[in-house]
Amino acid sequence: MSTIKSSSEDLTLNADGAGNDVLIQSNGTNTATITAEGLLQYNSGYGSAATAYGCRAWVKFNGVGTVAIYNSANVSSITDLGTGRYRVNFTTAMVDADFAAVTSNANRDGGCYGHSTTDVGVFAGESAIDSTIISVAIFR
Repeated sequence: MSTIKSSSEDLTLNADGAGNDVLIQSNGTNTATITAEGLLQYNSGYGSAATAYGCRAWVKFNGVGTVAIYNSANVSSITDLGTGRYRVNFTTAMVDADFAAVTSNANRDGGCYGHSTTDVGVFAGESAIDSTIISVAIFR
């Protein structure tokens, strides 16, 4: 087993060198694991370690007038498809189109449609209205 310790001896990374899990420890207690399959697992106070599924892309944008991104990660641009309809374009493509897209907007309910590896369609409100704050998060 290989062990790397910080200078204060309170953080330890353990790997057995046989392609197995890497354990991340703090003061001798396992706090997280990177499995041999590359999955990050941690407890986070819920009583048992579970795989963490990260947000692969997110954006907050203004959909009124000229579409403008307030802030984002892994989103290259927003395409305005008409009143209340947009396409969120990814900087780095997803591995497949089997991701979950979650939306929120300041005015009404909205949703997503047309998942692909490079983008996802978003609509704001049942009757498709422009909104000043639209948020989208992609999980895979």
